[in-house]
Amino acid sequence: MSESSKRATEVSWNRRSVLKGIVAIAGAAISTNAAAEGRKLTGAAPANNAVTKEASVKSYFAYVGCRTTRERNARGDGINVYRMEAGSGRWSHVQLLSGLANPSFLAFDRNHRFLYTVHGDGSEISSFSINDRTGEIKLINRRSTRGKNPVHLSFDPSNRFVVVANHITTNEVKSSVVVLPVNQNDGSLGEVVDLVTFQGKKIGPHRVEQPFSKPHQVEFDPAGKFIVVPDKGLDAVFSLRLDPANGKLIPADPPFVEARETSGPRHIAFHPKLSYTYVINELDSTVTAYKYDVVQGRLTPFQIVSSLPDTYTGNSRASEIAVSADGRFVYGSNRGYDSVAVFSVDQGTGRLAPVEWTLSHGKTPRFFALDPTGAHMYVANEDSDTIVRFHVDRSTGKLSPTGDIVKTGSPVCILFREAV
Repeated sequence: MSESSKRATEVSWNRRSVLKGIVAIAGAAISTNAAAEGRKLTGAAPANNAVTKEASVKSYFAYVGCRTTRERNARGDGINVYRMEAGSGRWSHVQLLSGLANPSFLAFDRNHRFLYTVHGDGSEISSFSINDRTGEIKLINRRSTRGKNPVHLSFDPSNRFVVVANHITTNEVKSSVVVLPVNQNDGSLGEVVDLVTFQGKKIGPHRVEQPFSKPHQVEFDPAGKFIVVPDKGLDAVFSLRLDPANGKLIPADPPFVEARETSGPRHIAFHPKLSYTYVINELDSTVTAYKYDVVQGRLTPFQIVSSLPDTYTGNSRASEIAVSADGRFVYGSNRGYDSVAVFSVDQGTGRLAPVEWTLSHGKTPRFFALDPTGAHMYVANEDSDTIVRFHVDRSTGKLSPTGDIVKTGSPVCILFREAV
Protein backbone atom coordinates (compact mmCIF):
# COMPACT_ATOMS: atom_id res chain seq x y z
CA MET A 1 0.00 0.00 0.00
CA SER A 2 1.36 3.47 -0.94
CA GLU A 3 1.96 6.17 1.66
CA SER A 4 -0.89 8.24 0.19
CA SER A 5 -3.24 5.22 0.38
CA LYS A 6 -2.24 4.60 3.96
CA ARG A 7 -3.02 8.21 4.82
CA ALA A 8 -6.37 7.99 3.04
CA THR A 9 -7.43 4.97 5.06
CA GLU A 10 -5.82 5.96 8.32
CA VAL A 11 -7.74 5.21 11.47
CA SER A 12 -7.04 7.31 14.53
CA TRP A 13 -6.83 5.27 17.68
CA ASN A 14 -7.56 7.11 20.91
CA ARG A 15 -6.39 5.05 23.82
CA ARG A 16 -7.06 5.21 27.49
CA SER A 17 -5.54 2.74 29.90
CA VAL A 18 -6.85 2.27 33.39
CA LEU A 19 -4.84 0.09 35.76
CA LYS A 20 -6.92 -0.65 38.79
CA GLY A 21 -7.51 -3.73 40.88
CA ILE A 22 -10.54 -5.88 40.36
CA VAL A 23 -13.08 -5.07 43.02
CA ALA A 24 -16.12 -7.24 43.56
CA ILE A 25 -19.48 -5.55 43.84
CA ALA A 26 -22.19 -6.98 46.03
CA GLY A 27 -24.80 -9.08 44.23
CA ALA A 28 -28.38 -8.26 43.39
CA ALA A 29 -31.55 -9.87 44.67
CA ILE A 30 -32.86 -12.78 42.65
CA SER A 31 -36.55 -12.99 41.98
CA THR A 32 -37.69 -16.42 40.86
CA ASN A 33 -41.20 -16.94 39.57
CA ALA A 34 -41.42 -20.29 37.86
CA ALA A 35 -45.22 -20.22 37.75
CA ALA A 36 -45.57 -16.77 36.16
CA GLU A 37 -48.40 -16.42 33.64
CA GLY A 38 -47.28 -17.00 30.07
CA ARG A 39 -43.75 -18.10 30.90
CA LYS A 40 -44.20 -21.72 29.89
CA LEU A 41 -44.05 -22.83 26.29
CA THR A 42 -46.75 -25.22 25.18
CA GLY A 43 -47.52 -27.08 21.99
CA ALA A 44 -46.62 -30.25 20.18
CA ALA A 45 -43.27 -30.82 18.53
CA PRO A 46 -43.30 -31.38 14.75
CA ALA A 47 -43.24 -34.98 13.62
CA ASN A 48 -40.98 -34.54 10.58
CA ASN A 49 -37.19 -34.21 10.60
CA ALA A 50 -36.74 -35.64 14.09
CA VAL A 51 -33.60 -34.59 15.93
CA THR A 52 -30.73 -37.02 16.40
CA LYS A 53 -30.76 -39.54 19.23
CA GLU A 54 -27.82 -37.75 20.86
CA ALA A 55 -29.61 -34.39 20.81
CA SER A 56 -32.90 -35.86 22.03
CA VAL A 57 -31.42 -37.01 25.33
CA LYS A 58 -29.90 -33.60 26.14
CA SER A 59 -31.53 -30.56 27.63
CA TYR A 60 -30.35 -26.98 27.67
CA PHE A 61 -30.83 -23.76 29.55
CA ALA A 62 -31.92 -20.72 27.55
CA TYR A 63 -31.01 -17.23 28.77
CA VAL A 64 -33.08 -14.33 27.47
CA GLY A 65 -32.04 -10.68 27.67
CA CYS A 66 -34.55 -7.89 27.16
CA ARG A 67 -35.12 -4.17 27.15
CA THR A 68 -36.62 -2.70 30.31
CA THR A 69 -36.66 1.09 30.20
CA ARG A 70 -39.43 3.59 29.51
CA GLU A 71 -37.21 5.40 27.01
CA ARG A 72 -37.28 2.24 24.87
CA ASN A 73 -41.02 1.77 25.42
CA ALA A 74 -39.97 -1.58 26.86
CA ARG A 75 -41.92 -4.12 28.87
CA GLY A 76 -39.10 -6.43 29.92
CA ASP A 77 -38.07 -7.04 33.52
CA GLY A 78 -34.57 -8.54 33.54
CA ILE A 79 -32.88 -11.77 32.45
CA ASN A 80 -35.12 -14.83 32.23
CA VAL A 81 -33.79 -18.38 32.42
CA TYR A 82 -35.64 -21.32 30.87
CA ARG A 83 -35.00 -25.03 30.60
CA MET A 84 -35.31 -26.41 27.07
CA GLU A 85 -35.94 -30.06 26.36
CA ALA A 86 -33.89 -30.68 23.23
CA GLY A 87 -36.14 -33.30 21.71
CA SER A 88 -39.37 -31.31 21.84
CA GLY A 89 -37.91 -27.81 21.99
CA ARG A 90 -40.34 -26.90 24.79
CA TRP A 91 -39.28 -24.35 27.38
CA SER A 92 -40.18 -24.15 31.07
CA HIS A 93 -39.40 -21.10 33.17
CA VAL A 94 -36.66 -21.39 35.78
CA GLN A 95 -35.78 -17.88 36.98
CA LEU A 96 -36.30 -14.17 36.55
CA LEU A 97 -33.38 -12.02 37.69
CA SER A 98 -35.02 -8.62 37.91
CA GLY A 99 -33.77 -5.14 38.69
CA LEU A 100 -31.44 -4.96 35.66
CA ALA A 101 -31.51 -2.04 33.22
CA ASN A 102 -31.68 -3.22 29.60
CA PRO A 103 -29.70 -6.48 29.79
CA SER A 104 -29.88 -6.38 26.02
CA PHE A 105 -27.04 -8.55 24.74
CA LEU A 106 -25.64 -11.60 26.51
CA ALA A 107 -22.48 -13.71 26.18
CA PHE A 108 -20.81 -16.60 27.95
CA ASP A 109 -17.10 -16.71 28.61
CA ARG A 110 -15.20 -19.22 26.46
CA ASN A 111 -15.70 -22.00 29.03
CA HIS A 112 -19.41 -21.27 29.59
CA ARG A 113 -18.77 -20.92 33.32
CA PHE A 114 -20.07 -17.35 33.61
CA LEU A 115 -22.69 -15.16 31.93
CA TYR A 116 -22.19 -11.51 30.98
CA THR A 117 -24.47 -8.76 29.74
CA VAL A 118 -24.09 -5.22 28.47
CA HIS A 119 -26.71 -2.72 29.62
CA GLY A 120 -28.16 -1.07 26.53
CA ASP A 121 -28.48 2.74 26.58
CA GLY A 122 -26.32 2.73 29.70
CA SER A 123 -22.57 2.52 30.28
CA GLU A 124 -22.03 -0.79 32.08
CA ILE A 125 -21.33 -4.49 31.74
CA SER A 126 -22.24 -7.11 34.38
CA SER A 127 -21.01 -10.61 35.19
CA PHE A 128 -23.01 -13.48 36.69
CA SER A 129 -22.25 -16.87 38.17
CA ILE A 130 -24.23 -19.87 36.88
CA ASN A 131 -25.57 -22.72 38.96
CA ASP A 132 -24.69 -25.79 36.90
CA ARG A 133 -27.55 -27.84 38.30
CA THR A 134 -30.43 -25.35 38.13
CA GLY A 135 -29.16 -22.91 35.51
CA GLU A 136 -29.89 -19.96 37.80
CA ILE A 137 -27.64 -16.91 37.74
CA LYS A 138 -26.40 -14.48 40.39
CA LEU A 139 -24.69 -11.12 39.99
CA ILE A 140 -20.91 -11.10 40.55
CA ASN A 141 -19.99 -7.50 39.74
CA ARG A 142 -20.51 -4.61 37.34
CA ARG A 143 -18.07 -2.30 35.54
CA SER A 144 -18.19 0.83 33.43
CA THR A 145 -17.59 0.43 29.69
CA ARG A 146 -16.39 4.08 29.55
CA GLY A 147 -18.86 4.71 26.74
CA LYS A 148 -22.55 4.94 25.91
CA ASN A 149 -25.01 2.25 24.84
CA PRO A 150 -22.82 -0.89 24.86
CA VAL A 151 -24.43 -3.21 22.29
CA HIS A 152 -22.22 -6.29 21.94
CA LEU A 153 -19.47 -8.24 23.73
CA SER A 154 -17.08 -11.10 22.93
CA PHE A 155 -14.35 -13.04 24.73
CA ASP A 156 -10.84 -13.51 23.38
CA PRO A 157 -9.46 -17.06 22.95
CA SER A 158 -7.40 -16.80 26.13
CA ASN A 159 -10.61 -16.04 28.06
CA ARG A 160 -8.72 -13.28 29.90
CA PHE A 161 -10.40 -10.32 28.19
CA VAL A 162 -13.87 -9.24 27.09
CA VAL A 163 -14.26 -6.79 24.20
CA VAL A 164 -17.26 -4.43 24.11
CA ALA A 165 -18.72 -2.13 21.43
CA ASN A 166 -20.00 1.26 22.70
CA HIS A 167 -22.46 2.33 20.02
CA ILE A 168 -23.18 6.00 20.69
CA THR A 169 -21.25 9.28 20.78
CA THR A 170 -22.36 11.97 23.26
CA ASN A 171 -20.93 15.28 24.47
CA GLU A 172 -18.98 13.33 27.10
CA VAL A 173 -17.81 10.19 25.26
CA LYS A 174 -17.19 8.94 21.75
CA SER A 175 -18.32 5.67 20.21
CA SER A 176 -15.63 3.13 20.94
CA VAL A 177 -14.40 -0.43 21.31
CA VAL A 178 -13.05 -1.25 24.77
CA VAL A 179 -11.30 -4.14 26.51
CA LEU A 180 -11.84 -5.26 30.11
CA PRO A 181 -9.89 -8.00 31.95
CA VAL A 182 -11.72 -10.98 33.42
CA ASN A 183 -10.73 -12.80 36.60
CA GLN A 184 -10.30 -16.46 35.65
CA ASN A 185 -11.17 -17.73 39.11
CA ASP A 186 -14.43 -15.99 39.92
CA GLY A 187 -15.53 -14.42 36.61
CA SER A 188 -15.44 -10.87 37.94
CA LEU A 189 -14.65 -7.95 35.65
CA GLY A 190 -11.79 -5.47 36.00
CA GLU A 191 -11.63 -1.87 34.80
CA VAL A 192 -11.20 -0.95 31.14
CA VAL A 193 -7.57 -1.42 30.01
CA ASP A 194 -7.90 -0.13 26.45
CA LEU A 195 -10.24 2.07 24.43
CA VAL A 196 -10.12 2.85 20.71
CA THR A 197 -12.28 5.02 18.46
CA PHE A 198 -12.66 4.86 14.70
CA GLN A 199 -11.78 8.19 13.11
CA GLY A 200 -10.34 9.41 9.85
CA LYS A 201 -13.16 7.97 7.75
CA LYS A 202 -16.11 9.99 6.50
CA ILE A 203 -19.45 9.18 8.13
CA GLY A 204 -22.30 7.78 6.06
CA PRO A 205 -24.80 10.10 4.36
CA HIS A 206 -27.96 9.09 6.28
CA ARG A 207 -28.80 12.33 8.08
CA VAL A 208 -30.49 10.62 11.06
CA GLU A 209 -28.82 7.22 11.48
CA GLN A 210 -25.22 8.13 10.63
CA PRO A 211 -24.17 11.19 12.66
CA PHE A 212 -20.99 9.47 13.92
CA SER A 213 -19.21 6.15 14.14
CA LYS A 214 -21.54 3.40 15.40
CA PRO A 215 -19.70 0.11 16.07
CA HIS A 216 -22.44 -2.49 16.42
CA GLN A 217 -20.64 -5.79 17.01
CA VAL A 218 -17.24 -7.12 18.12
CA GLU A 219 -16.96 -10.63 16.69
CA PHE A 220 -13.83 -12.77 16.85
CA ASP A 221 -13.13 -14.73 13.69
CA PRO A 222 -13.19 -18.56 13.95
CA ALA A 223 -9.41 -18.64 14.48
CA GLY A 224 -9.66 -16.10 17.29
CA LYS A 225 -7.00 -13.96 15.61
CA PHE A 226 -8.99 -10.89 14.55
CA ILE A 227 -11.99 -8.97 15.89
CA VAL A 228 -14.32 -7.86 13.11
CA VAL A 229 -16.43 -4.75 13.83
CA PRO A 230 -19.32 -3.70 11.57
CA ASP A 231 -19.77 0.08 11.95
CA LYS A 232 -23.25 1.31 11.04
CA GLY A 233 -22.32 4.98 11.13
CA LEU A 234 -19.19 4.82 8.96
CA ASP A 235 -20.44 2.28 6.37
CA ALA A 236 -17.37 0.15 7.01
CA VAL A 237 -16.27 -3.10 8.60
CA PHE A 238 -13.11 -2.79 10.74
CA SER A 239 -10.60 -5.49 11.67
CA LEU A 240 -8.55 -5.44 14.89
CA ARG A 241 -6.11 -7.69 16.69
CA LEU A 242 -5.94 -8.08 20.46
CA ASP A 243 -2.54 -8.37 22.13
CA PRO A 244 -3.19 -11.14 24.69
CA ALA A 245 -0.28 -9.99 26.84
CA ASN A 246 -1.78 -6.64 27.77
CA GLY A 247 -5.25 -6.42 26.24
CA LYS A 248 -4.31 -3.70 23.74
CA LEU A 249 -6.15 -3.39 20.41
CA ILE A 250 -4.14 -3.11 17.20
CA PRO A 251 -5.60 -2.19 13.78
CA ALA A 252 -5.23 -4.73 10.98
CA ASP A 253 -3.66 -3.75 7.67
CA PRO A 254 -5.81 -2.56 5.99
CA PRO A 255 -7.84 -1.43 9.02
CA PHE A 256 -11.24 -1.59 7.33
CA VAL A 257 -13.20 -2.39 4.19
CA GLU A 258 -15.67 0.10 2.72
CA ALA A 259 -19.32 -0.95 2.61
CA ARG A 260 -21.94 0.38 0.23
CA GLU A 261 -22.95 3.96 1.05
CA THR A 262 -25.93 4.14 3.47
CA SER A 263 -25.92 0.37 3.95
CA GLY A 264 -25.25 0.54 7.71
CA PRO A 265 -23.32 -2.69 8.49
CA ARG A 266 -24.78 -4.18 11.67
CA HIS A 267 -23.82 -7.81 12.37
CA ILE A 268 -21.48 -10.42 10.89
CA ALA A 269 -21.54 -14.23 10.77
CA PHE A 270 -18.65 -16.46 9.66
CA HIS A 271 -18.98 -19.61 7.61
CA PRO A 272 -18.00 -22.50 9.93
CA LYS A 273 -15.84 -24.33 7.36
CA LEU A 274 -14.94 -22.00 4.47
CA SER A 275 -13.23 -18.61 4.19
CA TYR A 276 -16.43 -16.62 3.73
CA THR A 277 -18.30 -14.29 6.00
CA TYR A 278 -21.64 -12.48 5.76
CA VAL A 279 -22.63 -9.02 7.00
CA ILE A 280 -26.23 -7.91 7.37
CA ASN A 281 -26.69 -4.23 6.61
CA GLU A 282 -29.38 -2.57 8.68
CA LEU A 283 -30.22 0.58 6.75
CA ASP A 284 -30.65 -0.78 3.21
CA SER A 285 -31.77 -4.31 4.23
CA THR A 286 -29.05 -6.21 2.40
CA VAL A 287 -26.54 -8.98 3.07
CA THR A 288 -22.96 -8.61 1.79
CA ALA A 289 -20.88 -11.72 1.19
CA TYR A 290 -17.11 -11.39 1.71
CA LYS A 291 -14.07 -13.53 1.13
CA TYR A 292 -12.14 -13.58 4.40
CA ASP A 293 -8.34 -13.57 4.59
CA VAL A 294 -7.53 -15.36 7.85
CA VAL A 295 -3.90 -14.20 7.73
CA GLN A 296 -4.52 -10.45 7.45
CA GLY A 297 -8.12 -10.16 8.64
CA ARG A 298 -9.03 -8.66 5.28
CA LEU A 299 -12.60 -8.77 3.93
CA THR A 300 -13.18 -8.64 0.16
CA PRO A 301 -16.82 -8.20 -0.94
CA PHE A 302 -18.10 -10.25 -3.88
CA GLN A 303 -21.92 -10.23 -3.61
CA ILE A 304 -24.79 -8.16 -2.22
CA VAL A 305 -28.33 -9.54 -1.96
CA SER A 306 -31.51 -8.04 -0.54
CA SER A 307 -32.80 -9.40 2.76
CA LEU A 308 -36.31 -8.55 1.50
CA PRO A 309 -38.43 -10.14 -1.25
CA ASP A 310 -38.90 -8.00 -4.35
CA THR A 311 -42.64 -7.91 -3.70
CA TYR A 312 -42.20 -5.97 -0.45
CA THR A 313 -42.35 -2.22 -1.03
CA GLY A 314 -42.56 -0.83 2.52
CA ASN A 315 -39.96 0.34 5.01
CA SER A 316 -37.86 -2.21 6.87
CA ARG A 317 -34.58 -2.55 8.76
CA ALA A 318 -32.42 -5.65 8.88
CA SER A 319 -31.17 -6.91 12.25
CA GLU A 320 -29.64 -10.34 12.97
CA ILE A 321 -27.68 -12.82 10.85
CA ALA A 322 -26.53 -16.42 11.41
CA VAL A 323 -25.00 -19.29 9.44
CA SER A 324 -26.23 -22.83 10.04
CA ALA A 325 -23.78 -25.17 11.77
CA ASP A 326 -23.20 -27.11 8.54
CA GLY A 327 -22.59 -23.89 6.57
CA ARG A 328 -25.31 -24.62 4.01
CA PHE A 329 -27.70 -21.78 4.92
CA VAL A 330 -27.63 -18.15 5.99
CA TYR A 331 -30.51 -16.57 7.93
CA GLY A 332 -31.28 -12.88 8.36
CA SER A 333 -34.12 -11.08 10.14
CA ASN A 334 -36.07 -8.01 9.04
CA ARG A 335 -37.93 -5.46 11.16
CA GLY A 336 -40.78 -3.82 9.26
CA TYR A 337 -41.32 -6.75 6.98
CA ASP A 338 -41.25 -8.86 10.13
CA SER A 339 -39.63 -11.99 8.82
CA VAL A 340 -36.60 -14.25 8.58
CA ALA A 341 -34.90 -14.56 5.20
CA VAL A 342 -33.38 -17.92 4.28
CA PHE A 343 -30.48 -18.17 1.79
CA SER A 344 -28.65 -21.22 0.52
CA VAL A 345 -24.85 -21.06 0.33
CA ASP A 346 -22.93 -22.32 -2.69
CA GLN A 347 -20.15 -24.31 -1.03
CA GLY A 348 -17.79 -23.68 -3.94
CA THR A 349 -18.20 -19.93 -4.36
CA GLY A 350 -19.83 -18.76 -1.11
CA ARG A 351 -22.58 -17.04 -3.08
CA LEU A 352 -26.06 -16.73 -1.61
CA ALA A 353 -29.36 -17.63 -3.28
CA PRO A 354 -32.76 -16.84 -1.71
CA VAL A 355 -34.76 -19.84 -0.52
CA GLU A 356 -37.73 -18.22 1.21
CA TRP A 357 -38.96 -15.53 3.59
CA THR A 358 -40.83 -16.71 6.69
CA LEU A 359 -42.98 -14.31 8.68
CA SER A 360 -41.84 -14.01 12.29
CA HIS A 361 -45.37 -14.36 13.71
CA GLY A 362 -44.74 -11.28 15.82
CA LYS A 363 -43.53 -7.71 15.62
CA THR A 364 -39.92 -6.51 15.27
CA PRO A 365 -37.73 -9.66 15.23
CA ARG A 366 -34.58 -7.96 16.51
CA PHE A 367 -32.87 -11.28 17.24
CA PHE A 368 -33.13 -15.00 16.56
CA ALA A 369 -31.11 -18.03 17.60
CA LEU A 370 -30.66 -21.53 16.24
CA ASP A 371 -30.62 -23.98 19.12
CA PRO A 372 -27.64 -26.33 19.68
CA THR A 373 -29.46 -29.26 18.04
CA GLY A 374 -30.03 -27.37 14.80
CA ALA A 375 -33.65 -28.51 14.82
CA HIS A 376 -35.23 -25.29 16.11
CA MET A 377 -35.01 -21.57 15.59
CA TYR A 378 -36.29 -19.15 18.23
CA VAL A 379 -37.25 -15.69 16.99
CA ALA A 380 -37.33 -12.83 19.55
CA ASN A 381 -40.10 -10.43 18.53
CA GLU A 382 -39.24 -7.37 20.59
CA ASP A 383 -42.42 -5.34 20.11
CA SER A 384 -44.95 -8.16 20.46
CA ASP A 385 -43.26 -9.60 23.59
CA THR A 386 -42.94 -13.08 22.16
CA ILE A 387 -40.34 -15.72 21.36
CA VAL A 388 -41.68 -17.92 18.56
CA ARG A 389 -40.33 -21.41 17.90
CA PHE A 390 -39.81 -22.58 14.33
CA HIS A 391 -38.89 -26.03 13.09
CA VAL A 392 -35.80 -26.07 10.83
CA ASP A 393 -35.80 -28.42 7.85
CA ARG A 394 -32.10 -29.18 7.71
CA SER A 395 -32.25 -30.48 4.16
CA THR A 396 -33.77 -27.30 2.69
CA GLY A 397 -33.10 -24.69 5.40
CA LYS A 398 -36.78 -23.77 5.41
CA LEU A 399 -38.59 -22.72 8.58
CA SER A 400 -42.06 -23.73 9.70
CA PRO A 401 -43.87 -22.31 12.75
CA THR A 402 -44.71 -24.84 15.43
CA GLY A 403 -47.36 -22.74 17.16
CA ASP A 404 -45.22 -22.64 20.31
CA ILE A 405 -44.75 -19.20 21.84
CA VAL A 406 -43.02 -17.89 24.96
CA LYS A 407 -44.53 -14.66 26.23
CA THR A 408 -41.89 -12.38 27.73
CA GLY A 409 -41.37 -8.62 27.70
CA SER A 410 -39.25 -7.03 24.93
CA PRO A 411 -36.89 -9.99 24.24
CA VAL A 412 -33.73 -9.06 22.30
CA CYS A 413 -31.16 -11.83 22.91
CA ILE A 414 -31.14 -15.61 23.47
CA LEU A 415 -28.24 -17.86 24.55
CA PHE A 416 -28.14 -21.61 25.10
CA ARG A 417 -26.05 -23.60 27.59
CA GLU A 418 -26.07 -27.36 27.97
CA ALA A 419 -27.67 -28.56 31.19
CA VAL A 420 -25.60 -30.80 33.44
